[in-house]
Amino acid sequence: MGYTLAQKIIKNHLVDGEMTVGSEIGLKIDQTLTQDATGTMAYLEFEAMGVPRVKTERSVAYIDHNTLQSGFENADDHRFIGSVAKKHGIYFSRPGNGICHQVHLERFGKPGKTLIGSDSHTPTGGGIGMLAFGAGGLDVAVAMGGGAYYIAMPKMVKVNLTGKLNDWVAAKDIILEVLRRLTVKGGVGKIIEYTGEGVKTLSVPQRATITNMGAELGATTSVFPSDEITKEFLRAQGRVGDWQALSADEDAVYDEVLEINLSELEPLVACPHMPDNVKAVSEIAGMKVDQVCIGSCTNSSYTDLMTVASILKGKTVHPDVSLSIAPGSKQVFNMLAQNGALADLIASGARILESACGPCIGMGQSPNSAGISLRTFNRNFEGRSGTKDAGVYLLSPETAAVSALRGVLTDPTTMGEAPRIEMPKAFLINDNMIVEPESEENMQSVVVLRGPNIKEFPASDELAENIGADVLLKVGDNITTDHIMPAGAKLLPYRSNIPQLSNYCFTACDEEFPARAKKAGKGIIVGGSNYGQGSSREHAALVPLYLGIKAVVAKSFARIHRANLINAGILPLVFKNEADYDAVELGDSLTLDNIRRHVVNDEPIILRNETRGKDIEVTCELSGRQKDILLAGGLLNYTRDKA
Repeated sequence: MGYTLAQKIIKNHLVDGEMTVGSEIGLKIDQTLTQDATGTMAYLEFEAMGVPRVKTERSVAYIDHNTLQSGFENADDHRFIGSVAKKHGIYFSRPGNGICHQVHLERFGKPGKTLIGSDSHTPTGGGIGMLAFGAGGLDVAVAMGGGAYYIAMPKMVKVNLTGKLNDWVAAKDIILEVLRRLTVKGGVGKIIEYTGEGVKTLSVPQRATITNMGAELGATTSVFPSDEITKEFLRAQGRVGDWQALSADEDAVYDEVLEINLSELEPLVACPHMPDNVKAVSEIAGMKVDQVCIGSCTNSSYTDLMTVASILKGKTVHPDVSLSIAPGSKQVFNMLAQNGALADLIASGARILESACGPCIGMGQSPNSAGISLRTFNRNFEGRSGTKDAGVYLLSPETAAVSALRGVLTDPTTMGEAPRIEMPKAFLINDNMIVEPESEENMQSVVVLRGPNIKEFPASDELAENIGADVLLKVGDNITTDHIMPAGAKLLPYRSNIPQLSNYCFTACDEEFPARAKKAGKGIIVGGSNYGQGSSREHAALVPLYLGIKAVVAKSFARIHRANLINAGILPLVFKNEADYDAVELGDSLTLDNIRRHVVNDEPIILRNETRGKDIEVTCELSGRQKDILLAGGLLNYTRDKA
């Protein structure tokens, strides 16, 4: 029996465990990336480990999230990250150089390599044949220090692509179709591997759009083969030496198979407030539009924006629409400027933003009250745009551009001949915004610069023998990390200040939660299914830790958030019977007697609801390593103890 592509890469990087589905495996990590919203905390954690220099083949720190500098906080964080990078052997991508995933694909990604990043959309690297994972900052810090990255061995899902996309149908429509079929929970515990004749019709940027938004499936990661198209992309980036051919064996066995005929797809749109709420554009065409935003790590490549420029050339954006466009990298921005396409975008009335995440992370461009915003982004969670009552729709650059001209959601297939944009034979290569680290001989001369907004990592204690606490919050299904720890222009500057962030934890669900948690001193949170989906931000675990949360009891957890809870020393408990979710209410007093012993010995765990006199059976499936992490009070304590 042969191997899938993902299994081949896992086999080549396996340092702990066996490749049995569901069992924990440890992988050697070749590359890491961070961005500034999560990077400050990751580097504080790296410093706390006492490792003088990163041990990866390549680690890169990007500045792309907190680029709005309305106060000193973001600028101080950027200065801190730059100095830490210079001292500890990390390449530093300066503000304005572009979005981490776009730049990494262009300049650093290598087929067959492993990559983890403190951003949930790190699987973008799968578009170039990498095995790339989103992770919490602490996991990234451990990997930078030479430690393995641990995951449960995933199932393998084959998405067999046949046919070829019709005019006006885009890569975004492929991943929206996958989301429509599998849902935001359908990829949990799985790697999505794309195969078939249809793969050969897709460029690397198109593949990267698909693997990027695979994060919305809850998937461990997504990956495409590395073929001649990959080789030509790397040749155009001046990196053909990084290429190697990679594909699944012909007799590889998959746990699931999904068939998609590209020729049958039509333009699609994800409606509020979930990426899997997918409909055909033709079903809801004609809806008035207030705003269109084009960009993000999903759809800001050179070919994406050249397509948009071709659609807008010689035309004017509808007077009722605000159109903003953010190139994904300085490389893209510069090439658009040189070939005249940028002038076409500007002349149309588009507002050109810097090469950064911008509106996708709520950093500016919030829609008007109850506004309809069409976005080429990857998430449309309620309130993520910065306007709670806005309706955010996710779609392709093609659909976004024609809708911006018409002022209503428009099916682009009604617009006549589609633009045809060729991949460039050579991209503009200029890495002057990437700062190389100091040499190992001179690293001690570098002074790490800390601003007053940078606070320490919150302390955690060893797992107690017994836990008794009240339910401080009860929430429903599909709670995202945006619900737990909101982002946006007002809060992102405090990503390195956990005490300040604590005032906003869960306020999207219950404005009284922070005050209630601080008054109680300790507590338990109850959640529904897929708790913690979305961003990899470990702040969604660290801030509850700071607020005294000892356990989260849910119907099920999203992969990265569950790992982050364990890393923070918070128990992730699952209702054995989902109906018991209804047997716990806000304010109930809960106890977990002898919980430390139960965790050590894999004994059944009983959650006692003292208020209602009911015993509830919960589970906490842990590997031996995860047990030790929880017993120590979190990954940082565990790592220090081992050292």
